[in-house]
Formats: sequence, C-alpha cells, structure tokens
Amino acid sequence: MSRSDVERRDRWIALTKGIPASSLCLEIENMTSPFTCITCRVAFKDLEIQRQHYKSDWHRYNLKRKVADLPPVTVEDFQKRVIAQRNQNDKSLEENIYCGVCGKTFSTKNQYVNHLSSKKHREKLLKLDISHSGSEDESTVDDSALSASVISSISNATTVKTADIGSHSERTIDDMDIDSDVESVDSDEWIEDTDNPIKNNNCLFCKHHSRSIVQNLRHMTMAHSFFIPDPEYCINIKGLLTYLGEKIYANYICIWCNDSGKAFQSVESVKAHMIDKGHCKMLHEGDALVEYAQFYDYSSSYPDVETSDPDAEVEIPELDDTDYQLVLPSGNVIGHRSLMRYYKQSLNPNRAVAVSKNDKLRNVISQYKALGWTDTKKEIAIKKARDIKFMQKIQAKYTLKLNLKANKLQQHFRPQVNF
Repeated sequence: MSRSDVERRDRWIALTKGIPASSLCLEIENMTSPFTCITCRVAFKDLEIQRQHYKSDWHRYNLKRKVADLPPVTVEDFQKRVIAQRNQNDKSLEENIYCGVCGKTFSTKNQYVNHLSSKKHREKLLKLDISHSGSEDESTVDDSALSASVISSISNATTVKTADIGSHSERTIDDMDIDSDVESVDSDEWIEDTDNPIKNNNCLFCKHHSRSIVQNLRHMTMAHSFFIPDPEYCINIKGLLTYLGEKIYANYICIWCNDSGKAFQSVESVKAHMIDKGHCKMLHEGDALVEYAQFYDYSSSYPDVETSDPDAEVEIPELDDTDYQLVLPSGNVIGHRSLMRYYKQSLNPNRAVAVSKNDKLRNVISQYKALGWTDTKKEIAIKKARDIKFMQKIQAKYTLKLNLKANKLQQHFRPQVNF
C-alpha cells in the first residue's frame, strides 16, 4: 500500500469518527504493522496477538463506546476504571446489616427490610416486648409499644464492617451458610403469609372483599368477566374456587394457560398476566376436564339406558292404534298427521330433568342468565362426560402399567446366605 493510500485511509477514518486528521495521525503514526485494531487504535506485531486482543475486555469496552458514539480509551485508563469499579464493589460488600432481635446478618438493605416485615421477626419482637413488660410492671403490650419497639429495632441495627478489603475473599463457609439460611427462611416466611383469598371471600384477581361467596362471584363476573363453566352441573363451587386460588397464589399458574404458558415467579406477575391478556377465565375443555372432574357431576345428563337397573323387568308397551298416536316397542312415538303442528314444536329437551341446585348455585345461575348466559346443551354435557370417562380410563390404565413395571425393575435376586 502506497503512502497516498494510507493517508486517504486515515482521512476517511477521521471523517467517520468525527476526529481531526491531525490528531489521528499522532495516535497511529507508529502503526507500521499490518495487524491493527481501528476501534482501540493500536497495532500488533503478529496475528496471534491481534486475535487475543479481540477477545479481551478492553476491546469489548471500546466496542460499546463506539456504539454510543464515544471515543476509545487507552489500556491504562481502562485498567484504572476496572480497579475503581472493583474497589466500589468491595466497599459495598463490606457493610452488613445486623438484626439484634433475631441475631441474623443481612448483606443488603432490601433483605433487612423484608425481614422486618416477616412473620417470625414480629413474633420474636412481640415475645421480647411481653417479657420486658412482665418484668417491669406486668402490663400488656399495646399498639404504641409495638410500634415503638419496631422503631427501636430499626435504630439499633448496626453496621458490621470487616477489617480489610481482602477479608471478603477469605470468608469462611459458615458465614456463607448463615447468609443462605437467612434468605431461605425469609422466603419461607413470605410463602406462609400468602393465603388463599377464597377463604376470606376475596377476589382472585384483585384485593376486593365481599361479604359472601355469591357476592364474590358476582364481583369477579362483573369486574373481570370470570364465570364458572357448566354451573348447573357443578356440585362444589367453593371447592372449585379454592382450588383455583391454590393454583394462582401457591403455584403461580394461569388458570387459562395452565402449564402450556410461561412460568411466573410471583403472585403479582401471574395476576398481571391474567388481567392484561384477558385470561381471567377457567379452561374447561380438552385435558383440563380431568383436572376439574371432582367438582362436576354430569350423571343427570346421561340417557335413561345408562341409569336404568339392568335387573328390572322390561315392560313391553301395548300397540294401540285406536288413538291419535302409536307407541313402538323402541319408545318412538308415531303421531297422527292432524297433530303435525304440535309435533313440530321445538321444546326444551331438558324439561323433564330435575337438576338439584342449592341456593348459592341458583343465585349464581340467575346472575349468569341476567348477563345473557344460556343453559349448557345436553349433547355438549354428554360429550364432556364421555371425554372425562375416557381420559380417566386411560389414566387408570397408565397408572396400573406403571405400578406393575415398578415391581419388575429388579431382574435378578441376590442370595441371602452364601455358603
């Protein structure tokens, strides 16, 4: 490459980088080697050193600065920044917060604040206040004393500093176990505090409180468009809602996505997902039928043949053609053509079936009907019942096969006595 080509290249680099050509020539005037890095503005003796440079943190840092339209830094400045950041991290790790009531150490302020709100900390604090009050004047602990003790515990929290910076790298295994134990205990305490909202007649999707389970269902229907599928065949409404509450508040599962959707890490995230996506509804089709089979009873929708007694005597109807209709042995009725207008009427097929309903279920169904809901068709209910029976049969067969296989895992037997 001639000298004119090199100067032309330098001018192009200077224009693209927004740097004067004179300053650029001062920085790369000693770059006679063909192995260079334009991003960091350095030259190398051979190709191997150039490849190692491309894998270094210094080169990555300059690439990020290039994306942000910032000039590159030299290797000396980069090392100074790394050392300064490391010292800042070590300084933040030096400070540990100590709780004098529970005798525990916390590495961050957020862990300490969460610990103050935990159940076990409040219980220990209450016991400590009761013991102090009993020794002094045997008086009960009121709200003011409790709040004062909380404030005193926060003010008495001391900051434990280590002797030097290098001691952090020489922490013992016992100290690490203490920190992990503190975090695990705090997480368990928060799980214990999480309660099923249905037990307190609260909404599954918000913090609304109702006086009864019927009013709670009314609120969830009006505010979140939540409804119970096939309510006329539901035999345990409270148990069904309690089960849905366990799925949301204990397992963090969306009641519409089930296991097919993404996983959630908190109750707030799964509730926000259901509200934003419109998943405040219950999936009651396909594989989900078996999951909720214990809360439904479709026996009232079965045909009379399935519910009849097989040992009962069969009554053969007599053929009588003197009237306006003829009843066949199969049960079909043949009517006179003069009564055709009456036979063509579209009547409700479920008019002869009396479904047992309690007051709560009747109120829920009346609310659904006021919103435009119609009764479940008998054909759909029969199809769901057959699907549930079929899936339960397959599940029982698979369970039996698995149990038999578990007893045949050991192909040989070792002798008990060796002579």
